[in-house]
Amino acid sequence: MLISTILRAKGPEVVSIAPDATIASLLTELARHDIGAVVVARQETLIGIVSERDVVRHLHRRGSELLDAPVADIMTADVVTCTTEDTVEEISEHMTRRRFRHVPVTSGGRLVGIVSIGDLVKSRLSGLEDDRARLEAYIHGG
Repeated sequence: MLISTILRAKGPEVVSIAPDATIASLLTELARHDIGAVVVARQETLIGIVSERDVVRHLHRRGSELLDAPVADIMTADVVTCTTEDTVEEISEHMTRRRFRHVPVTSGGRLVGIVSIGDLVKSRLSGLEDDRARLEAYIHGG
């Protein structure tokens, strides 16, 4: 299955935040949208990604003063992306090996979505359910 299939079902919405926004405002966006990561962008140009895990790690080191710091202080600037033509299997393996949970999706150099490890697991489980149903139909002569 291709990443484009997941985006068709999920939709292309990507929550983004400016690099100079505060960590406190980042937390507000994460909670408001019930998500685990936000793309950091300047004028629709992807410049980083920041996750709740990043906040926790830095909060542990810096304490509550972190809340007033800019997102740019904790974001990952070397963003790993995928394309709509990558497969779920490839990206799942890559995410597992590199230990991250969110990957922005690009097409033609433009940001067109984001996938999470949860999106990929859900799609793989759906594929397994389809396989099971086909096997049962075959076994029962349907």
